[in-house]
Amino acid sequence: MIRADRLTADLGGVRVLDGVDLVVAPGEWVTVVGPNGAGKSTLLRALAGLVAHRGEVVLAGAPARSLSRRERARLVALVPQTPVVPDGMRVTDYVLLGRTPHLRALAAHGAGDLAAAGAALERLDLVGLAGRTVASLSGGERQRVLLARALAQAAPVVLLDEPTTALDVGHQQQVLELVDDLRRDGRLTVLSTMHDLTLAGQYADRVALLDAGRIVAEGRPADVLTEDALARHYDARVRVLAQDGHPVVVPLRRR
Repeated sequence: MIRADRLTADLGGVRVLDGVDLVVAPGEWVTVVGPNGAGKSTLLRALAGLVAHRGEVVLAGAPARSLSRRERARLVALVPQTPVVPDGMRVTDYVLLGRTPHLRALAAHGAGDLAAAGAALERLDLVGLAGRTVASLSGGERQRVLLARALAQAAPVVLLDEPTTALDVGHQQQVLELVDDLRRDGRLTVLSTMHDLTLAGQYADRVALLDAGRIVAEGRPADVLTEDALARHYDARVRVLAQDGHPVVVPLRRR
């Protein structure tokens, strides 16, 4: 569903992505991890067509350069880390924004768009919050609204930029379980970024470790999230434990 070949991007004259090669198969969940400034968010934004880049991006078999912005949005839904939400916007109206790629120019939302938004609200247990403003919601509720917009967009690929940021452990688990359910039920393909390495190891099929704009390791979470790799690329002293075959990363105090 996603293929990036030699993806390179510069921001403000600084090389942020440097020849990234990445493949995500249909129905797969791949998580990109790496230290601050590694280029994780830029990678997602480049794949969504929001950052100028060199190299080739292929989405669902189609070269991205051959797609219009509307066609690209029908294939890829981006859930950003810090979305821009207009003041006073209600939940239902924000979710309806996900239908924009499916509208003709100047066309109003039709019955199909309203049905898609309603189904997304119901699927994410947001019907009771539909009339609330997005700004009035808790962090966990707001994250569900962002996912609902992506779900209403009906794109087969979802890009999640730090989906658990600022959430407590209960809401982190709730959001990630929800994404996993949507992936299994709706045959979504998921590419995410995460700071929490244990959560990445618990939910991703594969992990790609990005450092200084390059993928330096890729594979099963247990093969990538090793003590040596994390010491080398994060300058971190950690212990990696195994829980049901998944790595659990425990920071160790420096003495």
